[in-house]
Amino acid sequence: MERQNGRHTGSSDIPLTANGEKRILATGRALVGKDRLIIPGNLAHIYVSPRKRAQRTLELLGLGCQPGVIPWQAHGELPETNQGGRADGGGGRSDGVEAGHAKGTNALVEVTEAIREWDYGDYEGVTSKDIQTQREKDGLPPWDIWRDGCPGGETPAQITQRLDELIADIRTRFHAHAIGKPKGSVKEPYDVLVVAHGHILRAFAGRWVGKNIADNPSLILDAGGVGTLSYEHHSLKEPAILLGGAFMSDVVENVEDEKEQEKKGS
Repeated sequence: MERQNGRHTGSSDIPLTANGEKRILATGRALVGKDRLIIPGNLAHIYVSPRKRAQRTLELLGLGCQPGVIPWQAHGELPETNQGGRADGGGGRSDGVEAGHAKGTNALVEVTEAIREWDYGDYEGVTSKDIQTQREKDGLPPWDIWRDGCPGGETPAQITQRLDELIADIRTRFHAHAIGKPKGSVKEPYDVLVVAHGHILRAFAGRWVGKNIADNPSLILDAGGVGTLSYEHHSLKEPAILLGGAFMSDVVENVEDEKEQEKKGS
């Protein structure tokens, strides 16, 4: 998710920008498919932020989501790659949360507050530059969200609590029975897709490997980027960040632009 005009938007339910939609479409074309990083058939569950910009991101990724299947009314026209028949089974509920099935996968799509963006409180809608200027006037040190949290919003401890609960849910429901088992012995899908926002996803990755986010996880995730979290030595006790599975949308866009130029030149 990208910020609009550099402003911090956590609770504001703003739409995905036109540039954001372009980035996600490029990401989906490059990284979603049977032989790609995100294999729809391998997904067991999809967690999505309640913010419509995150939901729009899922719509545009190319998993085949459509109105009547995803648990919300579509936020815009669906790309051609996303159109198709309804998935078997229709919609459903997961722990009291609206959910539905995505075309091309039997994964349940769950909208959850657990992965909503950081609540910026008093800093909602404010740029980093303006925040620093105001803090300087107030005699406060430079703002570090990982250390300070947000006045009137969430603290690092509160973020840690809700993310730890989500991570425990993922490991208990989808990974405990599969990670470490002999290759090919687990027949059902157990990959999980999380669609959310910049700060919360960086915090999520930090907590995945047990890092204290108050120390700053020192991770960067570009708008439209995709990261991969896994386990070392196929052990549930050794969560890890898979560096080879991290992709930036700018790289994807450049490839797409080069293809377009080649078409025009031919």
